Formats: sequence, structure tokens, C-alpha cells
Amino acid sequence: MGSNVNLAYDYPVLGAFWTIMWIFLWVIWIFLLFRVIVDIFRDDSMSGWAKTAWLVFTIVLPFLGVFVYLIARGKDMGRREQEHARAQMEQTDRYIRETVGATGPASEADQLAKLSEIRARGDISDEEFRQAKEKVLHS
Repeated sequence: MGSNVNLAYDYPVLGAFWTIMWIFLWVIWIFLLFRVIVDIFRDDSMSGWAKTAWLVFTIVLPFLGVFVYLIARGKDMGRREQEHARAQMEQTDRYIRETVGATGPASEADQLAKLSEIRARGDISDEEFRQAKEKVLHS
């Protein structure tokens, strides 16, 4: 039996720690790379040529490109992210207001107009109209 079998005691704890550390750093690196690429596309102050140059620099020389980008333009990355989040929130709020406004409760004038239409059709008496009108005006 000449095969080489690695047992748990053949892999030291420090080796496991370094493996986990390298995986962690690799995941952070991938996250940072994509964050920089998203920021390049999100930045409205840069021209198309500048975005292309940063993107090529970041893809061709990823480590150097990302680190130079963070040094040169990293200070405003948080501001751009906040502006994007604020714009998303305003768009969501606008959508909610439009949706709720279309199906929201009717105003007093609308309710009184509907009551008048119902009375004009003869579906309710004058006394029922008066009671409903008082209820609308006092609620």
C-alpha cells in the first residue's frame, strides 16, 4: 500500500488558519474589485473615455488598478453610494405615494359628491343623506 493519505493530524492548525485567511482575503478582493467596477459605471462626473480607461486599467492590471483607483477616487465612493441609495429611496417613495394616492381614501368633497349622486338617483332619502353628510363632515 504505497498511496499517500493525508490524515487530520498531518494538516496543522496553523496551516488551516492560513488557508482560511487566504480564502477570506480572496473573497474580499473579489468584492472590492466588483465594488470599484460598479463605482466606475455609477460615477456621472467621469466621461465615457475616462470610465473606459479606468475599466481597462482595472481589468488589465487588477491589483494595481484597484489600489490606484481607491487612492485617486476612493474618497468620493461613499458619497456616490449614498446618492444612489437616496435616489433609490426617493423613487420607491414616489412610487408608493402614486400607488397609495390612486387608491387612497376619498376626500370629503368626493364623498359628498357621491352622496349627492346617490340621493339624486333616489337610492337614499333626504334624511339618510343628511345623516351621511354629517358623518362625513364630522369624521
